[in-house]
Amino acid sequence: MTLPDPTAADIRATEAFRRTQRYFEAVQAPGFGRISSATTPAAAPDGSAIAFAGEVRETLAGRPRTCLCLADRDGARQLTDGGADERRPRYAPHGRTIAFTSGRAQCGVQQLELLDLATGQRHTTPPIAGTVEYLHWSPSGNRILLGVAGLGADMSGGEGSGGVARVEARADQWLPVVDAGAAADDWRSVWIYDVEQRTVRQASPEGLNVWEAAWCGADALVVVASPMPDEGAWYSADLLRLEIASGRVEPIYRTDRQLGWPAADPAGRHVAIVQACCSDRWLVAGDVVLLGESGERSVIDTLGVDVTHLHWLDEHRLAFLGQRGLETVSGVYDATTDQTRESWSSMSTCGDRYPVASYLADGSAAVVHHAYDIYPELAWVRDGKTEVVASLRHAGADHLTSVAGAVVPVRWSAPDGWQIEGLLCTPDTPGPHPLVVYVHGGPVWAYRNRWELGHYLTPLLVSRGYAVLHPNPRGSGGRGQEFAEAVFGDMGGADTGDYLSGIDHLVATGVVDPGRVGVTGQSYGGFMSSWLITQDQRFAAAVPMAPVTNWYSQHNTSNIPYFDRIFLAADPHAAGGLYHERSPVMFADRVRTPTLQTTGLDDRCTPPSQAIELHQALLAAHVESVCVSYPGEGHGIKAFPAVIDHSTRVLDWFERHMPVSAAILPVSDR
Repeated sequence: MTLPDPTAADIRATEAFRRTQRYFEAVQAPGFGRISSATTPAAAPDGSAIAFAGEVRETLAGRPRTCLCLADRDGARQLTDGGADERRPRYAPHGRTIAFTSGRAQCGVQQLELLDLATGQRHTTPPIAGTVEYLHWSPSGNRILLGVAGLGADMSGGEGSGGVARVEARADQWLPVVDAGAAADDWRSVWIYDVEQRTVRQASPEGLNVWEAAWCGADALVVVASPMPDEGAWYSADLLRLEIASGRVEPIYRTDRQLGWPAADPAGRHVAIVQACCSDRWLVAGDVVLLGESGERSVIDTLGVDVTHLHWLDEHRLAFLGQRGLETVSGVYDATTDQTRESWSSMSTCGDRYPVASYLADGSAAVVHHAYDIYPELAWVRDGKTEVVASLRHAGADHLTSVAGAVVPVRWSAPDGWQIEGLLCTPDTPGPHPLVVYVHGGPVWAYRNRWELGHYLTPLLVSRGYAVLHPNPRGSGGRGQEFAEAVFGDMGGADTGDYLSGIDHLVATGVVDPGRVGVTGQSYGGFMSSWLITQDQRFAAAVPMAPVTNWYSQHNTSNIPYFDRIFLAADPHAAGGLYHERSPVMFADRVRTPTLQTTGLDDRCTPPSQAIELHQALLAAHVESVCVSYPGEGHGIKAFPAVIDHSTRVLDWFERHMPVSAAILPVSDR
């Protein structure tokens, strides 16, 4: 097959684009018009059902719409007509009402609505200036806590960057964007909705930016907050107690690490919080700190799990969920005995970016369960087992499974003896295979055995005959804080050897052809894809996605400048130093690898100028380089048909520079 011109802006008429389009049609079209994916599961208090936000796609255009759905013994179905973007269902304690958020009133802006399960009637609530990001019922069920973001606030990098509200295009698009620092609509606040009075009011004081909040008894909240609203301020946020009636704020915990998932027992006597070194808001995986009534503090035993979700089952028992190595693990800590027991562990997983669940008082958990060969399904985790309620699998999932090969865990030793692990996906063809090393973002994040391994590119690459290695190097979650913090002050240092030694291991075992090795990744993976080709010339092709290529300009153009300061542990304004020594653009003259860079023009986390800088430097060094920028996309390419275009270009780049032998291509692709 003739490969398309990589410099062409429009490749839709090429056979390569049409072939990729056929792949996505085979995978997606059988699910058109039906619930094809699920997020934010919510357990019915009586254990009879699981509510969730279901994704429904009609065509390969734009993004899927989400609607309120329910899974029970009769299967999975929509509770609402899905005409609006509906998210985040939460059952009232009595089980008769579901609170959720909806964009029905204004596209891209989420507001609170209530659904009466007996009558099917939905009730709107007074509008709030902003968009609701999360909600929690009070223990008694008479009030609802609402986390609200102003319409000028940023999404985190892990969510895709850009603004929190996706608004429709205006006729006056020529108007300039003005930035003068923190604006009135940049702030995040907490509001309380009174169910009986049907009134809503702001509970957090002005001048306090609330990133997360949870009930702390009936009259107070625990909040993760900072005095400024910019995304970088989250990295130094504190844990506070907020009295609802008076608005009085009391600091209760401060650390030089990041905080997430605050949770208090129903009486408000114990508060738990996860602390960890973190790359992005909402990607918090670490130790659990328990704060008692008298101010005592302790780090509880979580059985080696980096915790990503907390829930008090009652006044003494704390359920947690997270990652331990490549396993997803749930456990329960008893504050009265100071003992912890494991309740479930699996090489399959649940949740999206990190494991999440919705717990009942008996310890049962409602989850969206999945693995590389298990399409998302609504399930209960109880008594150490996974009980499927309703699978969302369709013929498209069967097609993907038939072409996506298999996944196996792999382990190897880094040059300094550290043990590194990852997941290797291989095609159903004899090796040695061409290899694409897919570096994850963060750096503090981690691969686990999930559907598509978390990205559409992995099964697509495998379907074309490539092996794909997903390493969890030092700096990854799931291995404890010492392992995660090993990248502090050393990004692109020792972790470089973790990737290279993984390639050496696969070559030595005969799995990989050493002459056909490529590298890709997004965000930190984009940085590392750019960095590795300056440190080692073995790579036949590279595709950095949403990369960082110049740490100094990244610091001054990104919406999270605090991130690079703490992770490089250096002064960006000091001459030389790590800001210079770990910037790929400074070593472009060493590169011999053909490089394709992709970026979203709305990316505030790693701005598109980062890709452009390295692209220009590579061209000046006479290295083959192409830079592709997508309008309307943020930190990653997520909307169709841009996904098809992006996938085609990535596949083309690897097939152009490290082709799979025609002798082992699937018959349908010869």
